[in-house]
Amino acid sequence: MPSEHPATGSRAVRIIFAGTPEFARVALERLYASGHTIALVLTQPDRPAGRGMKLHASAVKQFALDHGIPVAQPRSLRLDGKYPQDAAEARQAIADAQADVMVVAAYGLILPQWVLEDMAPTLPAARGALPPEGEFAPLGGPAALMQRAKLGCLNIHGSLLPRWRGAAPIHRAIEAGDAETGVTIMQMDAGLDTGDMLLMHSLPIVATDTTGTLHDRMADLGGKLIVMALDLAAAGRLKPIRQPEDGVTYAHKIEKHEAAIDWHQSAEQIVRRVRAFNPFPGASATLNGEVIKVWGARVADTGEDGAGEPAAVPESTGAILAVALDGIDVVAMHSVVTLTELQRPGGKRLAVADFVRGFGLQAGMRFGLPAAAP
Repeated sequence: MPSEHPATGSRAVRIIFAGTPEFARVALERLYASGHTIALVLTQPDRPAGRGMKLHASAVKQFALDHGIPVAQPRSLRLDGKYPQDAAEARQAIADAQADVMVVAAYGLILPQWVLEDMAPTLPAARGALPPEGEFAPLGGPAALMQRAKLGCLNIHGSLLPRWRGAAPIHRAIEAGDAETGVTIMQMDAGLDTGDMLLMHSLPIVATDTTGTLHDRMADLGGKLIVMALDLAAAGRLKPIRQPEDGVTYAHKIEKHEAAIDWHQSAEQIVRRVRAFNPFPGASATLNGEVIKVWGARVADTGEDGAGEPAAVPESTGAILAVALDGIDVVAMHSVVTLTELQRPGGKRLAVADFVRGFGLQAGMRFGLPAAAP
């Protein structure tokens, strides 16, 4: 007999959890505390990190070990790939777990077709129509996934699908200047984040948000939503919604070279990129041969000319206009950006007042692009 969920009285769900970084750990912690059963954790192999390059467990693995949850770390899930033995052992572990659902959150490995088939819902649900804009989930209303039916693979995705499908939705939302983002609980299929939507909730992106701060809020929201989704599914109260065909965008993986500041962009674009690439990979520019990381910036108010129009800005992009304890003004395209937090190679991140004391900055000096930029 299936066990009963202690909070809702509906059937407790047996879960395989696939995830790796902190974003996923938050969801795993919420699921563990919810009364559902974590039968198996899949996470990426330990990676070398730190100055000594010692092997470190992922945030998800560490949580699982601390709570006595079985862990598998296949290098690949492809049965015809480079590590077929890893994949075969993972497949057996998945079968042995006898789980109702696989929850996936920033796992880092692509799920091959056999995973989707082995975990496929035993009773496909009929799709519903999209709810009114802004309505909180469940998206499709009641009664679609029957009690005791296998629920398939559910993904916690960090965007309001279909916007920002792909690997870096949080970064790209900030970089694009989006006013809001959110989390979607999605039924996984063979496409790239193309599956039906089950739950969705939005979050505002405020002017001071970085990828780091927004990540933490979205991780918390994702944990809440996946618990809600499983509680509703166990009670037979979820109905999937097909993603709309309009509004599809892709959040391509962040490459290190993208962090090079292009002073030919506007100050607004530069500030968005500084925020988007904080904490990884960190926006950067060269000055006197050093690669300087830029962790904080704002659009400068250039004032008005005598006719009430915005004051003219020099065309020497990258040039330092002024150095003060509250910011370094640098020429961008038809605008000025004020740098407020910087870091020299091997040094600490410093507020600009501390940075300028140890660096002989003067007006007229000029930032460039790091040599690694294409």
